[in-house]
Amino acid sequence: MTNSSNTTSKNTAALAALAALAAQAAQAAQVAQAAQAAISFGAWLFAILVAVHFMDADPWVKDFLALGTLSLTTSTFTLARVVRDIQEDNTVVHRLDAARLDKVLAQHDPSTSA
Repeated sequence: MTNSSNTTSKNTAALAALAALAAQAAQAAQVAQAAQAAISFGAWLFAILVAVHFMDADPWVKDFLALGTLSLTTSTFTLARVVRDIQEDNTVVHRLDAARLDKVLAQHDPSTSA
């Protein structure tokens, strides 16, 4: 019986270690993806601003395009934050609804229902 207990605890420990390793790999992939997106964003913003700077046009046209680019960038960040917040709110509400349903189902006794 002790051997079975040791095997079970070893299997449980191995599964826990495997789950932790998978979580670390997923987190590393998310960090790499976020870094890639940030680098790409920065490179393109820099390229647009340099192109506007070296464009053959009057200074007020360059200033207008540069301010438009920066304004669009700011609006994009604001929109991304709003969408993220809405998704997080929906996720939390969904989790609460699921927890309430689980509680009701756990308390329900089918033998006493009519």
